[in-house]
Amino acid sequence: MTSPWTKEELINEITKRDFVTIDLGCGPNPNPNIIGIDSLPLEGVDYVTDLEKGLPFLEDNSVDKVTSRHFMEHIENFEQLISEIYRVLKVGGENHVIVPYWVNPHYYSDYTHKRFFGLYTFDYLSDGNNDKPLKRKVPTFYNNINFNVFERTIVFRDGNNQVLNLWKKRILQPLFNASTGTQEFYEFYLSYLFPASEIIFKMKK
Repeated sequence: MTSPWTKEELINEITKRDFVTIDLGCGPNPNPNIIGIDSLPLEGVDYVTDLEKGLPFLEDNSVDKVTSRHFMEHIENFEQLISEIYRVLKVGGENHVIVPYWVNPHYYSDYTHKRFFGLYTFDYLSDGNNDKPLKRKVPTFYNNINFNVFERTIVFRDGNNQVLNLWKKRILQPLFNASTGTQEFYEFYLSYLFPASEIIFKMKK
């Protein structure tokens, strides 16, 4: 097993890359082209740190892209970490987040999950002037974070049931993601009837 980098090694790696992507909560075997950061020294993790404390080891405007997959729901200090992501991203840099959708029936089984995510979650972390604006407006004065949310994708999956998976992927997913209007209609009226599994957010600084 390769030893994780020191802070100095991390900074050196960032400075020599033309395009810097970091994956938060990467888990084992992250993409070798992406700098993997996790709280556990798993195989393939490049840098080990307590992400509840933010990203103090990274400079302002030093990262091109931040990704995370089924990680944000485990964070207690969510707003602090999002603020840190906003700080370290370059202007125009992107933050891609995949999290469980709030009606996912498996969400509640995991006691390590700290929070819910719905269609409007990251609109609270913008000034409302998104490339893909939603009709329902939410307060944006809680913080100084100003992401431009340019994509939201509701993902449907049904465990190991291949028939339901195929039906949800080919019918429900394109139908309810056809526009922001159909997404809002789904969340308000149909999410309990056809529970989605996860939601993907893409935003830029």
